[in-house]
Amino acid sequence: MSVTGGQLLAQALADAGVDDVFTLHGGHLDAFLVACGDAGIRLTDTRHESSAGHAADAYARETGKFGVCVVTSGPGFTNVYSALANAFLDRVPTLFIVGAPPLRETETNPLQGGFDQIAAAAPVTKWSHRVTDPARIPELVALAVRKATSGAPGPVLLEIPIDVMFSEAEADRVRRPTNYVLDSRTAPEPAAIDRALEVLHSAQRPAILIGGGVVFSGASEALVQFAETVGAPVYYPGKADGAIPASHRLAAGGLLALSALPMAGLDTPDVVFLVGTRSGMFTGGRASVFPGARIVQIDLDASEIGRMHDVEVPIVADCRATLEAFNAKAAEQDWPDWSSWVQAATGMRAMHTALYTDEATSTGKPHPYFAARAVVEACPPDTIFVLDGAEAPQWAEFFTTAEEVGQILRLGYLGCLGVGPGFAIGAHRARPDAPIVLITGDGAAGFHIQEFDTMVRHRIPVVTVVFNNAVWGMSIHGQQAVYGQPGVVVTELAETRYDQVAQAFGAHGEHVSSVSAIPDAMKRAFAAGGPACINLEVDPEIVHPITTMMLGDVNATDEIVVPYYENIPR
Repeated sequence: MSVTGGQLLAQALADAGVDDVFTLHGGHLDAFLVACGDAGIRLTDTRHESSAGHAADAYARETGKFGVCVVTSGPGFTNVYSALANAFLDRVPTLFIVGAPPLRETETNPLQGGFDQIAAAAPVTKWSHRVTDPARIPELVALAVRKATSGAPGPVLLEIPIDVMFSEAEADRVRRPTNYVLDSRTAPEPAAIDRALEVLHSAQRPAILIGGGVVFSGASEALVQFAETVGAPVYYPGKADGAIPASHRLAAGGLLALSALPMAGLDTPDVVFLVGTRSGMFTGGRASVFPGARIVQIDLDASEIGRMHDVEVPIVADCRATLEAFNAKAAEQDWPDWSSWVQAATGMRAMHTALYTDEATSTGKPHPYFAARAVVEACPPDTIFVLDGAEAPQWAEFFTTAEEVGQILRLGYLGCLGVGPGFAIGAHRARPDAPIVLITGDGAAGFHIQEFDTMVRHRIPVVTVVFNNAVWGMSIHGQQAVYGQPGVVVTELAETRYDQVAQAFGAHGEHVSSVSAIPDAMKRAFAAGGPACINLEVDPEIVHPITTMMLGDVNATDEIVVPYYENIPR
């Protein structure tokens, strides 16, 4: 008995527990695609490979498992490259499978070939490999899955040339592995646990900063228990929203809330536990949002320990295993009363309410702050928010809250605008019963607007709200701050009717030009029963405080102002 490489691939994925694959058709893949039905795998085909990759990424974030994206060779691979890089920088376990021209036709200038996809993938994957024998597909899929999900997670890539995908292998030559995903959690050293708790005991203003390591280790319960035991506030400045419920008394918010402490005249944390979060843009860069703090850092990747700042207690271990060890020891001790500090720290989450008290704008168009509030307040409590763009999602972030992991998906280290539609599609496949609202800027909306077609065809009821100010908001505001109005270049857009574009694809669409009209428009969008788009006019002149923060000191005379990064000394 013989089976094709495509059949072996479909069955290997099914054996690994895969239910959903995100894809876009290419002839290189047909032997696999036609085998998915018999293997019990659902295919969701997008209109651009990048969206398929982002959907697999979001699926992994929502489920805590790994996502799978299968695309064709050549432009299919190059189109999905941004999604590869996004998953790599954010450490999201994903399996990318790409086609390729026949092995026997190398160096013949074939269709969609002529360059080394494995070499190109190497910088943005944990591991990439070219399959040369169909009989080995199951064991290589198992190897790929283990590499994606063990240690610090991330994307991996398998290239399967078309002759390998279509060729047959004798069934008795095929080894079908039983070990796809293994529990590889590493435990911390007991002495490091004791030392970390000693440092914490000495704190006056302790803080716990969490990241994706908490999410993918399934450490939410252990995290909350630890925070409650010691009485320290928890910040979630990256991709760990919901690991501690936003309504919890110790939930202190994200990067803006942490950055607000000195602006309110308060001291910053003096002891910081970095739990599964890396130092970098989400911790304030080299300047840091906790200058001078004593740091305890927990990470699976030893190379991340001390990347930006000296670490007093390094712990190279799994987040959940470490937090469970903390809990066992912390429960035996008495802890200082940090309630005054907790109240001050968590109070920064609402500081924005004092910044915006007047809805009036110079243009008469809705103020984005009040528009965002109305949008979020119109959503059910279990809504998954997908935040895409620069300033637009930042307005929404003032109001979005997560009571569990996966309720907020946002841009990561790549800063990749346009992830929204793919994220929303992947989130729906992972959690089909949850309402999903994509909040995006009009700039970001233009990258993958064709995915309204995907949502219509697959009956994916995502409500997309486009904050339309006819400019690239963060970009134009940065130009104006640094160069003045004469410096405005390639940052203006047309007042496009994105609602009408959505309607042309078969979705529900509405145009909204006042804050008061938002609640009813959102009700109609949810009631539409399918994908919907609200084209929401907002004022283009209001600058979000995150833009000001990322510009630094624009009036410095001894520095060259560099948007988004540290200024350059003259």
